[in-house]
Amino acid sequence: LLDGWALLGRADLRAAEEALRRWMTAAALVHAAGRVVVVAESSLAPVQALVRWDPVWHAGQELAARAELGFPPAVRMATVDGSPDALAGVLSELRLPPTGEVLGPVPLSEDRERALVRVSRTEGRVLATVLAEVLAVRSARKEPDVVRVKLDPLEVL
Repeated sequence: LLDGWALLGRADLRAAEEALRRWMTAAALVHAAGRVVVVAESSLAPVQALVRWDPVWHAGQELAARAELGFPPAVRMATVDGSPDALAGVLSELRLPPTGEVLGPVPLSEDRERALVRVSRTEGRVLATVLAEVLAVRSARKEPDVVRVKLDPLEVL
């Protein structure tokens, strides 16, 4: 399994998970008398999970790290993208639950920004409801700027 550094070095929250999945799929195809060689740093968690053949251990490690950083699946998260004015309007109307937190906004391009909204796992339904209500009000007002909302997006980075 070559180029482990390339798979693990991607700017993606799921890079380690995806590398381990690919490696385990490839290793499962190897004949019982065959060998699997991984070209990657042996101390890395995905390599250790492959050597141990223990993806559950790796999932536990990933979940603990994501919980510490406040990333899904330890929390519920939404991305809200739009023009600076539209995004500011949506964020000002959000009535978040007690654990709610807005990160950003940050620029995506010259005329688009993104904000991350996160809440605890138990308040995920409340987050979805609050976002749907704000978007419904925008729609009723026939706001011209498009605002895009994604719940629990795979691409956070």
